[in-house]
Amino acid sequence: MSEFMLTSPEIAADSAIDQRFEFDGFGCSGRNQSPALAWKGAPVGTKSFVLTMYDPDAPTGSGWWHWFVVDIPAGTFELAANAGAVGGANLPASARQIRNDFGVHAWGGVCPPPGDKPHRYVFTVHALSVERLDIPDDATAALAGFMVNATSLGKATFTATYGRS
Repeated sequence: MSEFMLTSPEIAADSAIDQRFEFDGFGCSGRNQSPALAWKGAPVGTKSFVLTMYDPDAPTGSGWWHWFVVDIPAGTFELAANAGAVGGANLPASARQIRNDFGVHAWGGVCPPPGDKPHRYVFTVHALSVERLDIPDDATAALAGFMVNATSLGKATFTATYGRS
């Protein structure tokens, strides 16, 4: 079997993220659209996927969850650009977005404080042993993360950076 891998045709691993993926608010003025993402080589027995984007460098003491998509069907191996739009219309039918740290069920773009060193943004796809996570629609990212880790068969990740002057 091939290695479990996550890639984006719009954001290369270990590169700078384009300003169009920046949040629109909190002093940021990007398009706030999620990038296209694709994965391959999922572990045998995968019944669903979860996709996240997380900033471990956010000055919160606990990082910042920008995106958390659960219940992506096992036969799905990519999400189109702007799949993280509010309302989930661009997601597979059974997928749902967990509330991010901006307080919405959607993609929340990059938006580090001006003058900080560039923040790392970690994109991760998890392969799960369950078709659906047993969490409410208003679950926190912490609860969702606990359930993801309890049912994970493996994960693939890449990191890119973004800073504002």
